[in-house]
Amino acid sequence: MSSSETLVLGGGCFWCVEAVFVRVKGVLDVESGYCNGQAERPSYEQVCSGHTGCVEVVKLEFDPAVISLSQLLAIFFAIHDPTQLNRQGHDVGSQYRSGIYCSSPQQLEQARDFIAELERESAFAQPIVTERLALRDYWPAEDYHQDFFERHPNQGYCLAVAAPKIAKLRRAFADCLRDRDG
Repeated sequence: MSSSETLVLGGGCFWCVEAVFVRVKGVLDVESGYCNGQAERPSYEQVCSGHTGCVEVVKLEFDPAVISLSQLLAIFFAIHDPTQLNRQGHDVGSQYRSGIYCSSPQQLEQARDFIAELERESAFAQPIVTERLALRDYWPAEDYHQDFFERHPNQGYCLAVAAPKIAKLRRAFADCLRDRDG
């Protein structure tokens, strides 16, 4: 029996990132939260103020025997724009920055290598600005943020932003989908 690993990703609004990764086989749990800021147990309102230094993130618990870190990173880089500093689309502020927050030195090295390969391949027209840092702290977001897309699929933001990311996942990573999402 393999052990699970934890990886924390910031790619804009956590509703959208969470909606993608709950559909990926090998991902055992997904939780929206905040990390790597100066505030302890920040509220959504505090994070949105831009004064906490926290990032909106999703914490993934995954089984590396089923899905590799490289596969998770490939999905992550396909569903957000890693070249936008402190924003994703209309969401602007340092809380929306692109980031990979690793739970081990090995993950951090793999993330750095993955991005270096994307840069060598000129995968993006602009430079990648994604942070690659050790996870310093993590705080779960409020309950009403958890499983937001699943509970509100027809909400405007979900339709406009999250649904296209899920559609892209289904097109580009069909082999990584849970059976129920195929």
